[in-house]
Amino acid sequence: WRGPMVNGAITQFIQDVDWGALDYLVFDLPPGTGDVQLTLVQTVPLTGAILVCTPQDVALLDAVKAQKMFEGTGVSILGYVENMSFLTCPHCRGRVDLFGAGGTERRAAELGVPFLGALPIDVAVRVGGDAGQPFMLEGAPASPAVEAMRAIAAATRERVRERMATEPAPRRVEMTRR
Repeated sequence: WRGPMVNGAITQFIQDVDWGALDYLVFDLPPGTGDVQLTLVQTVPLTGAILVCTPQDVALLDAVKAQKMFEGTGVSILGYVENMSFLTCPHCRGRVDLFGAGGTERRAAELGVPFLGALPIDVAVRVGGDAGQPFMLEGAPASPAVEAMRAIAAATRERVRERMATEPAPRRVEMTRR
């Protein structure tokens, strides 16, 4: 989707859905700085953005570009998350760094932005997604992915609290069903 279609969908999503009382509303956006990101920034009072990328240099270039776009529109960067950080070999249980190691954490440090954590590749995440059953909600056994997601959620919650305590609250948008 581009331009008016994106704007209409986001506006409808925000204004025509009865969200009830929310603690958080998270938008999972495609990478980049396109129409979706710009429309969201112009439509919704964002508390902040979390940039998610793999540890590869090419992915980090896109994330830094997105960071500059968000900062240029007045949106705080809450932190970086490294996705597909590593894989635990199902045979030998060794760590496999498919896309390199630690690139996102290093780049976040260079940019003075918090690093919120690294998510490993876990087949259970894909299986749960395909089945429409988020594995975090189904009593998932302890695994590196579950532990990483919980740690990232806690770090994000803390960053939101810090952001709300030190910066003016974003303007409010009435989110009620028509």
